[in-house]
Amino acid sequence: MRVELINTGSELLLGQVVNTHLKVLATALWTIGITIQRQATVPDGAPIREALLESFARCDVVIVTGGLGPTTDDITRDVASELLGLKMQLDPAVAELIEERLKTRQIPVTARILRQAERPEESVLLQNNHGTAPGLYFPPLPLGDGKSSPHLFLLPGPPRELIPMVEADLIPRLRLLLPQGSARHMQIWRVVGVPESIVEETVGEPLIKMGIEPGYCARPSEVDVRIVGSPRQLEEAAALLKTSFGTAVLPESSRTLEDWLVSELTRRKQTIATAESCTGGALANQITNAPGSSGVFGYGFVTYANTAKEYIGVPKPLLEEHGAVSAAVAEALALQALKLSGADYSLATTGIAGPAGGSEQKPVGTVYIALAQRDGSVTVDHRRFTSDRQTFKQLAVQHALVMLRKALLQAH
Repeated sequence: MRVELINTGSELLLGQVVNTHLKVLATALWTIGITIQRQATVPDGAPIREALLESFARCDVVIVTGGLGPTTDDITRDVASELLGLKMQLDPAVAELIEERLKTRQIPVTARILRQAERPEESVLLQNNHGTAPGLYFPPLPLGDGKSSPHLFLLPGPPRELIPMVEADLIPRLRLLLPQGSARHMQIWRVVGVPESIVEETVGEPLIKMGIEPGYCARPSEVDVRIVGSPRQLEEAAALLKTSFGTAVLPESSRTLEDWLVSELTRRKQTIATAESCTGGALANQITNAPGSSGVFGYGFVTYANTAKEYIGVPKPLLEEHGAVSAAVAEALALQALKLSGADYSLATTGIAGPAGGSEQKPVGTVYIALAQRDGSVTVDHRRFTSDRQTFKQLAVQHALVMLRKALLQAH
């Protein structure tokens, strides 16, 4: 089923109002396995007619939001009726409802307001319990040359009116239009510590050969693989991902890497502490984004200056000999965080976020990430993330969390 969405309103294209309609409708339609194939945002006026003509030529369903109000630029009803060769007329029952609603608000009824009660008799009324402009549904109608119009839904623009109508009218009607057994399902798997290009190169072609529609969304040090298909295809895709990437694939129950880490530490009754220089507290922030983190995270040290590093116990001679950005200092930070907090694990970061401060030996983007464990072992990773400061911190944080996940899995 090819579904297209047309959002109308000059205010959307002027940036005066944020267009949330796509998110609302795409999320709602996916609950019955329908994806929106194309979305267009057009200003009020003639472009609405052009957009409808384009969509009519290729769609099974067209959904239009906005342009149902009482002002002169609200012409969606008129344009749709004209293209379908239908005549507008006043619906007395709708007019009465509008008059009653306005009476309770002590607003005078004008001829312009009653324009909202006009509709072709061939249309199906979609009740609006949160505003004065009803929605309309037009079943397929002959257009000539053996062609028919798509199923056409005209919905109000304000979210407080749109959302209830989507739930009460649009979704139930679309569900009836779906062929038996055609519903698709979606599953999202998160792969951590593997670049998007490697993920796609490894599983992209096999997924397509399964008849699956894959999609990818990359973030620092993790990739979401979106799988769309039948339940059987989803099972096959899950098996492929787990075989290809092993422990790099997060369990379905985990929304994020930090969710998994907090859940796993909670299960083991273990704790984590941090000591951060270049990430400036971003690592602690990421961990505490996960629900239940208060049970596993008790201490986070931000040691941005050398004096702060010395304050928590990093020896001054060590700083002078190796420099703040070094494997030795990263290890010392992790060990001191472990000692002061009494945690089972600690993570430490020290690096050069840039854009200045680098050298030939330690260029901008250099970072050392240390993981210390209660058994006395320490692992230090040396990386270089060449990017802006914010992205540098995100990459360093995510890599630190990946290091902790690997340690937990190895200790399992």
